[in-house]
Amino acid sequence: MGDYIVRATAANSQIRAFAATTRELVEYARAAHNTSPVATAALGRLLTAGSMMGIMMKGDKDLLTLQIHASGPLNGMTVTADAKGNVKGYVGNPNVVIHANEKGKLDVAGAVGIGFMNVIKDMGLKEPYLGQTELRTSEIAEDLTYYFATSEQVPSSVGLGVLMEKDNTVKQAGGFILQLMPFTEEEVINRLEENLKRVTSVTGMLEEGKTPEGILETLLEGFDIEINDRVPTQFHCNCSKERVEKALISIGRKEIQEMIDEGKEIEMNCHFCNKNYKFSVEDLKRILHECRRR
Repeated sequence: MGDYIVRATAANSQIRAFAATTRELVEYARAAHNTSPVATAALGRLLTAGSMMGIMMKGDKDLLTLQIHASGPLNGMTVTADAKGNVKGYVGNPNVVIHANEKGKLDVAGAVGIGFMNVIKDMGLKEPYLGQTELRTSEIAEDLTYYFATSEQVPSSVGLGVLMEKDNTVKQAGGFILQLMPFTEEEVINRLEENLKRVTSVTGMLEEGKTPEGILETLLEGFDIEINDRVPTQFHCNCSKERVEKALISIGRKEIQEMIDEGKEIEMNCHFCNKNYKFSVEDLKRILHECRRR
């Protein structure tokens, strides 16, 4: 079925749960940005989190943005997701290469560095909601667990993982978010904590052949689980030549005239999907003419 997210509840709706498999969209991002293995792992985790957090939003036009600003050589990351399972993102420095961590794994925390995370929700109100949290581990999942607890006051457990092949393509990617409702009983919390202790990693479960449904069955063992829906998720960028042209218009007439005077075509790049758009001198003259008519 490709990449998808499962949305469920458990323990008589005391637990809200999401699980996703995202190998295809993370591989798409890796190929588009030509990311190094550690950059793929970091971006893949944030894309997976973004896809699940995106479908938590209610409105069709709501947009979620996750931004990481930190000191590491990755030079930050940005991911944007909507309520329909579309997600896109990029890293500041896709070519980061650093030594493995002490466990012999890709050192995502070392690549990300020390800093903070912004969670921005644009829900069509005058001002978007902005939550900010410091990075506790820079491993992404734990940082989001901390964000939910502090900014949204929702006790949560977040798990994210990306496993690479020897040829540096993506072998597995996915994640889960479990959230406790305010009325959750102590017994339910204790049982869930015991279940979580037994889980080694998201990629371990995916390697065993577990689907998102299977991941939730493992995490929520002993609870009644109600699957509410399955949402396809994909890397989708809504850039187009027209949108890039609008960005070009916004830089102003003087700058466009200078480009025309240089007599060379220009190329503009979309950060999110790394697509390039070319504008000939004739295109620039037409754009300038439209600017003057406004």
